[in-house]
Amino acid sequence: MKISAKVIPGHGAASGKKNDERYPSGTIALQAPFFKELGLDIYKYHPGTLNIDVAPYNINISQPKCYFENVKWTSHIPSENFYFFDIALYHLGSRYEGLIYMPDPKTKTEHEQSKSTLELLLPKIENVVYGSHVDIEIDDNQINLTL
Repeated sequence: MKISAKVIPGHGAASGKKNDERYPSGTIALQAPFFKELGLDIYKYHPGTLNIDVAPYNINISQPKCYFENVKWTSHIPSENFYFFDIALYHLGSRYEGLIYMPDPKTKTEHEQSKSTLELLLPKIENVVYGSHVDIEIDDNQINLTL
């Protein structure tokens, strides 16, 4: 499935831009070693998320690429579950492959996202700014978007 989406601001926690003393280098940098130990290497991606709004679509999980349960990556909050899904993002004629990073809403205690927001782990992309329109392609077997 391929749809258009809009780049939106996030909380800044994933990248460390929020200046949260608990996560000075960001949550992604702290979580990466745990994910690698569980079999998913995210070090090839920028250590932050690119947030996109897929409204009016609803996000429905089918069969994630990876699902990690009860990950205790910090002493500051309870353990969390994480879903990951394959994604391709198209911007200014280039294609970027990455992952949808989705902390399980049932276990996520901070930095809540809207129901139409997807957080993406991608290589660093130049010239993408808030308000940019991008196209994304997802694997319908892993996750689907419905109206």
